[in-house]
Amino acid sequence: MKIKITTSVVLLCRALATAVLLSAAPGIANAQVYSGTSAGGTIVLSNFSSPEARVLLIPSSSVDKVVLDFGSAPSEKNSEIPKAFKALVEEAARQHGLDPNLLHAMIRVESGYNPRALSAKGARGLMQLMPETARRFGVSDAFNPRENVRAGAEYVQWLLKLFQGDVELALAGYNAGEQAVIRAGYRIPSYGETQKYVPKVLAHYK
Repeated sequence: MKIKITTSVVLLCRALATAVLLSAAPGIANAQVYSGTSAGGTIVLSNFSSPEARVLLIPSSSVDKVVLDFGSAPSEKNSEIPKAFKALVEEAARQHGLDPNLLHAMIRVESGYNPRALSAKGARGLMQLMPETARRFGVSDAFNPRENVRAGAEYVQWLLKLFQGDVELALAGYNAGEQAVIRAGYRIPSYGETQKYVPKVLAHYK
């Protein structure tokens, strides 16, 4: 079962989102809810993980505890960057010698500017840091936007140095891990998710 909400919806408060989920699927309060965006730009809510809905929004038995922060996520039609994160991203970019537009493009694809985003694989926050990446770059709370973006920017900087400034390879490394890129002969790995991720970020970036 999938519930699709068109991208014309720019704000869903916690109560409304929970009500929609509960009315559409009785008993969903005891199930996990995943979120994502389809190839056509539609926001997808699902009770199971899929390529279109890979971000775990509501853990099992937690519908009444989670805030669905769709209001801060810009749609395809509304590309405005949330003010709460603009200065934060620019600061991290400046500290690590990066183009802030690259970080914004990554955040848009990774989490849609949802600082509480949690994927089925455990990636967390705005830049979807995996637990091991968070530890690697000294993050104590991956859901803290400042820590999350700072570590994500530091990792991107590290990847760009590793791949000699090649943005495509750096993005592939961010998504699949640098070792996967190296094993692929310094090319984008053949993973379906990574093959889609790199051009999607670049489209927002360019």
